[in-house]
Amino acid sequence: MPASLQLITLGASFLYGFIFYYLMKLNYKLIKNKKRFYQSLITILFMYNIVLLYIIIIFKINNGIFHFYFFIMITLGFFTNLKLTQKMLKNVKCRSFIEKIKKKCYTIKNRGDQNKTQSNQKRTT
Repeated sequence: MPASLQLITLGASFLYGFIFYYLMKLNYKLIKNKKRFYQSLITILFMYNIVLLYIIIIFKINNGIFHFYFFIMITLGFFTNLKLTQKMLKNVKCRSFIEKIKKKCYTIKNRGDQNKTQSNQKRTT
């Protein structure tokens, strides 16, 4: 297999790891409140479909030649996406916390301004 085709397949496997991560999260959300039997059945069918989808992709790219490092790239893509998602969520939580603090400071500042304007209005009347 030529090196360019291997690089394309490695890239596709890495991206498939990203897709696999999001599909796993979607599957978890769909089966979270189901009975244990349905969770098992849906997960088995899900994994079966995921494997078939990967086989079809590999057949389209390089006529179905599998190598061990393709699966390593899928795993690497999955865990890279997992770490990126955790890092982004951590940043979002910090930003939302900072925004809450800004809102509180802003409302406290405005309360002080409102108290002054109310006392000024009472004095003028």
